[in-house]
Amino acid sequence: MEAFRSSSAPSLHTCTTLQKTQFLKPMFLNFQFNKIPSSSLSSFHKNISRSKLFTTISSSSTLSTEQIDPPQSELETKSKEEKFDWFSQWYPVMPVCDLDKRVPHAKKILGLDVVLWWDRNEGAWKVFDDSCPHRLAPLSEGRIDQWGRLQCVYHGWCFNGSGDCKFIPQAPTDGPPVHTFNKACATVYPTTVQHDIVWFWPNTDPQYKDIILKKKPPYIPELDDPSFTTLMGNRDIAYGYEVLIENLMDPAHVPYAHYGLMQTKKPRVKLDREGGRPVEMAVKKLDINGFIGKQEFGSSKFISPCIFYAYTDPIVDQGNGSASSAGNNKVSPKQRRSALIFLCVPVSPGNSRLIWAFPRNFGIWIDKIVPRWMFHIGQNLILDSDLYLLHVEERKIMDVGPGNWQKACFVPTKSDGFVVGFRRWLNKYAGGGIDWKGMALPPTPPRVQLMDRYWSHVVNCTSCRSAYKGLNALEVILQVISFVSIGVVAAIKQNVISAATRTGLVVLAVICFAASRWLADFIYKNFHYHDYNHAFR
Repeated sequence: MEAFRSSSAPSLHTCTTLQKTQFLKPMFLNFQFNKIPSSSLSSFHKNISRSKLFTTISSSSTLSTEQIDPPQSELETKSKEEKFDWFSQWYPVMPVCDLDKRVPHAKKILGLDVVLWWDRNEGAWKVFDDSCPHRLAPLSEGRIDQWGRLQCVYHGWCFNGSGDCKFIPQAPTDGPPVHTFNKACATVYPTTVQHDIVWFWPNTDPQYKDIILKKKPPYIPELDDPSFTTLMGNRDIAYGYEVLIENLMDPAHVPYAHYGLMQTKKPRVKLDREGGRPVEMAVKKLDINGFIGKQEFGSSKFISPCIFYAYTDPIVDQGNGSASSAGNNKVSPKQRRSALIFLCVPVSPGNSRLIWAFPRNFGIWIDKIVPRWMFHIGQNLILDSDLYLLHVEERKIMDVGPGNWQKACFVPTKSDGFVVGFRRWLNKYAGGGIDWKGMALPPTPPRVQLMDRYWSHVVNCTSCRSAYKGLNALEVILQVISFVSIGVVAAIKQNVISAATRTGLVVLAVICFAASRWLADFIYKNFHYHDYNHAFR
């Protein structure tokens, strides 16, 4: 617990290691990650793939001993007929803890506009196409009516959880039952809840109606284990899915892009202020389901298309304040186990959504007394610290073309092993990336909009949204107290109250006004916009 207490906020990145026995530990979540069975990698449909594997660098490059040159027998499967179908997979939509059952929620995934809403009649979350069949108005702008149906507020059409239109106000009661026609139905996607996260299948073909009976979302044991506590959150990111996953797979950037934000161990020989070092990383298996990676004495998994998580061998608590590896037969069976789990959702070109979870079976009491929004402050700052870098990087990759990634990017060291593995998976099985059907990258917005926290996180997080409202109310209360105190001093004659009371009211007014100004700045920086200047770190 000493290492646990020494840090202050959880990380959103798999951190670099400076010792060969463990990963670098993120702030607050300063612990090891437990192993996950390889059976979590599920199988997918098979088709023909004409893609070639990416090489680590261009063939003309001269490599050092740090070059990644993994055996091709380990990276390639024998089958050449598999092809990844982006629209025949389960995708996470949102954590249940951040959803309001009283209102419909608009979301975009894979370029599809969908509406997520709670059907109280069936007691289940539903995902529909965000379009009313009448005049294509967004159903997400509607409401849940008194009978628990999703109502389009443009003309009042109502739909049940199966998408059936149950009421058309404009249709005469004695006329034909037009609400029963197939064209009056809303488009419904297969939906399920697993690990307190809503998942949907982005294909409405009838063959997938009961897909949940044949294939379920990837199972993560820690998220289903009652002995674990889980910190969960979400944020919309202003760069694409591919860049998001690569960033989470890259531990070498942590000491530099997140300098001063995340706890890192000093290397034996410190070559620069930040303490970067060589990182041993290799992909041991790569197939259509993703890959398994090895980082010194820790491991990671990419479960296609969305999940990346990192773990190391569990640390065993011997009961005397010391710890040992699980291989020691003399230690206590009680083990500290934890993981960093990242669900990376492709939203649209240049946009993605990150859902993170930090399950652990120790220090559970902390999550019970510390509100979730306090952890999110640190996590958002970590995301902000490299957001602009990655936003620009993505546009440069698109300028040269994703197919030329291996020629444009020089990756001579093993620290890029997982990134190279992901690019190989994309090229071999997934057509080099998502087919956005002609949609292009949006223009770069102003920096304040690019790094906005309110619309990208606060409005989508129940904890931060409540804190935001509460802190704003407190700011107003402090200002009212300040003005009332000054008003009382000014209105009451000098001989009515003592000089000490008058002085006390003035001091109270000054303190409350100063506190309100500080609070306003705190709210803006943590719930709206906090710029990050690497030059002054």
